Amino acid sequence: MYKSFIRPILFKFDPEEVHYFTFTLLKNFKSLTSMFFPKPLEDKRLEREVFGLKFKNPVGLAAGFDKDAKMFSELSDLGFGFVEIGTLTPKPQDGNPKKRLFRLKEDSAIINRMGFNNGGVDAAVERLKKNKNVLIGGNIGKNKVTPNEDAVNDYIICFEKLFPYVDYFVVNVSSPNTPNLRALQDKEPLTKLLSELQALNEAKKSPKPILLKIAPDLTDEQLLDIIDIVKVTQIAGVIATNTTLSREGLSSENKDESGGLSGKPLTKRSTEVIRFLSERSNKAFPIIGVGGIHSAEDALEKLEAGASLVQLYTGFIYEGPELIHEINAKLLEKERA
Repeated sequence: MYKSFIRPILFKFDPEEVHYFTFTLLKNFKSLTSMFFPKPLEDKRLEREVFGLKFKNPVGLAAGFDKDAKMFSELSDLGFGFVEIGTLTPKPQDGNPKKRLFRLKEDSAIINRMGFNNGGVDAAVERLKKNKNVLIGGNIGKNKVTPNEDAVNDYIICFEKLFPYVDYFVVNVSSPNTPNLRALQDKEPLTKLLSELQALNEAKKSPKPILLKIAPDLTDEQLLDIIDIVKVTQIAGVIATNTTLSREGLSSENKDESGGLSGKPLTKRSTEVIRFLSERSNKAFPIIGVGGIHSAEDALEKLEAGASLVQLYTGFIYEGPELIHEINAKLLEKERA
């Protein structure tokens, strides 16, 4: 239903406008989900326990879709096992000038240069206070105007304000759309940032998992540094991967737009990063696999490569909520085999 009827209509319009239009539909016409989409699968065999949290199924929604925590309940109702909100920054910011979101239909991909547009952490907290039972990840970043040498303060502000309302944290230093942000992935500043957050975390009565989201464009040497950093800082795990700056093999009209590329062109590389981290660390920490998951087979490949959980973003936009159902159905089929 989604791919044959709904998607062709939505794809006729500007992608950012469509994004907020679908938010309005899901918010105000909840009955549409049961009419057009399969009923979410619920089965004990789909449950996963990862970094001390129990997930009702291993398929989550990646950050960037519900930046401001406006739709986590409705999105959970579509079948997601968890929803990651953000990236949130201490102060509201508009992000980069429009147009900043582009479909690459021939490549089943998206380029975005949103630039951490969000209403600020305080506004999101007010919405999260109404959460009843959705497992929430809080993806945090720094404001564009904050220099890198002061970035840790922005992450601390978001961490402290979100702490009572999220189940795990994700430190985002890998978006390509905030100037110089990826410099924070270098070993020294990243170790310092994560160490300070982890010290605050461990001082809490009940610490929460902190994960690091990394870029797919890191070299093997840099990935080995990531393994060392996880070991030194004792954070809970890694999300692999964010969007890529690569444009290799693209054929769509918008292929030369600046920003981060997501979708099918990222499938292979994100799985390679997952496998490298899992094998070279001897499975020392959990990995959430994200990047180019457009089918149940794509998700299983990432799980078999070493991921404990997976997340959807571009695949969700292209394939629809049916993809969540297909992945979980395939996992159950595998259990029975």
